[in-house]
Amino acid sequence: MGVGIEVTNLNAWYGATHTLQDINLNIPPNQATALIGPSGCGKSTFVRCINRMHETNPIARVTGTVRIGDLDIYEDAKPVEIRRRVGMVFQRPNPFPTMSIYDNVASGLKLNGYSNRRALDEIVEKSLRNSALWEEVKDELKKKSGASLSGGQQQRLCIARALAVDPEVLLMDEPASALDPVSTSKIEDLIFELKSQYTIVIVTHNMQQAARVAEKTGFFLNGRMVEFDSTHKIFTNPSDKRTEDYITGRFG
Repeated sequence: MGVGIEVTNLNAWYGATHTLQDINLNIPPNQATALIGPSGCGKSTFVRCINRMHETNPIARVTGTVRIGDLDIYEDAKPVEIRRRVGMVFQRPNPFPTMSIYDNVASGLKLNGYSNRRALDEIVEKSLRNSALWEEVKDELKKKSGASLSGGQQQRLCIARALAVDPEVLLMDEPASALDPVSTSKIEDLIFELKSQYTIVIVTHNMQQAARVAEKTGFFLNGRMVEFDSTHKIFTNPSDKRTEDYITGRFG
C-alpha cells in the first residue's frame, strides 16, 4: 500500500538559481496527485527531490523536509534506499537496450542481491501483469530486447521495472507526452489500476489528463506552489486567479 508524502518548507537550487521556493503540501496515500504548470516552473525538480535525484547534480542542493510515511528521506535513510521505495518513470521510455525484456524488469532486483530464479520469475511476471504488459510479451521475455518494443510498450516496461523492487510511491514525469493516443490511454488506465497499491505523483502538461486520472492537483508557477486542492475544485472553481488564468489558457 502507498504512504502519504508530507513536504515542509522545501527549497531547491541549481547553482544560484532558486528553483523551488517554500513548498508545503501533503500528498495523500493511494491516490494519484497531478502537478501542473508551465515549463520551467519547478514540477520536475519537485519530483526529483522526492526520490533524492535532485542532489545527483553537483551544483544542486535542497533544504526543508520530505517525509514518506514516518521516514524523513533526507535525515533517516541513504539515497539508494529512498530510490528503492520511490519508483520513477521518466518522460521518454528508457529501457536498457542491450537487455532482454526479462532482464530489464529484473535488473533492480539483481542489483539488490536477488538470485533465486523462481523468485525472480514470479516477481517479473507479477510486475509485467501489474503494468498491463504480460500478455503482450510473455512468449518473448528472453528473446526480445526492451528496445525492440513499441514506445508505449517500452514505457509500460519501465513501469514494470519500477514496480519490481516493490516501491511505496511511483513518480511519473510526463509519462505519456511522447506517446500516441492509444498508448496514452493505456498508461492512464494503468494509473487507475495502480493507485490502489501505490501513491502516485504525475507531472503533466496535459490538463485533461490531470482531470481524468488525479484526485488532487497542484499548480506550480515560478518555483512556487500556487494552489493545491481537489482536482475538481482546481478545474472548476480555483481559489487563485493565476490558476484560473493558466487552466483557461491565458498563459503557459
